[in-house]
Amino acid sequence: MRRSVLASVLVALLATVAACGRSSRTAAPPTTPAASTAAAPSIAASTTTSSNSACALQAEANTAAAGDIPDNQVFLVFHNTSAGYTMKYPEGWAQRGSGNDVVFRDKNNVVRIVTGSGPPPTAATVGRELRRLHGVRVIAASRRVPLAAGHASKVVYSTESAPNAVTGKRVTLDVDRYYLWHSGRRAVVDLGTPQGVDNVDAYRLMIESFRWR
Repeated sequence: MRRSVLASVLVALLATVAACGRSSRTAAPPTTPAASTAAAPSIAASTTTSSNSACALQAEANTAAAGDIPDNQVFLVFHNTSAGYTMKYPEGWAQRGSGNDVVFRDKNNVVRIVTGSGPPPTAATVGRELRRLHGVRVIAASRRVPLAAGHASKVVYSTESAPNAVTGKRVTLDVDRYYLWHSGRRAVVDLGTPQGVDNVDAYRLMIESFRWR
C-alpha cells in the first residue's frame, strides 16, 4: 500500500514539472487578427493558468544570442480578450501560446505574460515564489514600481539555458519580472534578454503599455 501511494505522488510531481517546462514552448493555433492601433493577433480562450505557476524564463541555446531591439522598432498592440489585457510587442516577433500563457520571442529575446486570479502580490509572496523556481539567481529583490496599469512588484533574476547539443554553449538571460494585480486578477510579465544586450528602453515601453481590460 505504501509503495502504491508513493508511486502515485511521484507520477503527479513529474506531471507538474513537465507541464511547467512546456508552458513557454507550446505553439499557438492559427488566430485571426483583431482590430487595434496596428494589426495584432488575437488569441483564443484556454484553460485558466494561475500566475503562481509562472516558471523561470528560458533561453534556447541553439539560437543566436545577439538581439538588440533597434531604436526604430515598430510596436503593435496585442489584444488578449480572454485574459483581459492589452500590451505592445515588437512587430515581427513570433507568438507562442494563447489565453492565460503567451510568449513573444525573437532570437533569445523573450517576453512572457501569464495571467490568473489571486490576491495582490507582496514582497513576501514574491520572494517565496522566486525561491521555488529552479535555476534562478535573484539579482534585485522585490520592490514596488509605478506603472500606467497601477503599482507593480518588480524583481530581476537571471537564468541559464540548457547546453547546446552540438557546441555545449549556454545562454544566460537577465529577466525583469513584474507582478501586476487588478480586482482579483494577477499578471506575471517576464521580459528576458541575453546578458550583454541592452533592451531597457524597448522593454520599458512594453511594460508601460500594459492595460487591464
